[in-house]
Amino acid sequence: MLSRQRTTAAAGTALAGLLLAAAPAVAHSAAPTAAPSSAVVQSMRGYCGYYDFSKTTRRGDVGNRVKEVQCIINGWAGGEVLDVDGEFGPRTASWVVDFQEMNGLRGDGVVGPETWAALRSL
Repeated sequence: MLSRQRTTAAAGTALAGLLLAAAPAVAHSAAPTAAPSSAVVQSMRGYCGYYDFSKTTRRGDVGNRVKEVQCIINGWAGGEVLDVDGEFGPRTASWVVDFQEMNGLRGDGVVGPETWAALRSL
């Protein structure tokens, strides 16, 4: 009889140990998971929010189109190489030429349809 009680107690202890060990895994796996934040970032690649279209932009232009170009170029270059001031001057033109040449485009400094497409694809 004593042997049977010990066996039952040992089995109960083992079962309790298994349940306690499994409880965190079950609770953890049941928790809802959030969508990865990179999904939002990836859908916004190539856009800074200043301008959504692709009108030809060149030296001498001013405004949000130029800010969009400058902002995207900064992202491509890995830092703030251009002031996002909306003025398409010689520095912006030089960086546009660099971008075009590095992306297999004709380096003319004019942000036309092909350059806009390349900028938006970053």
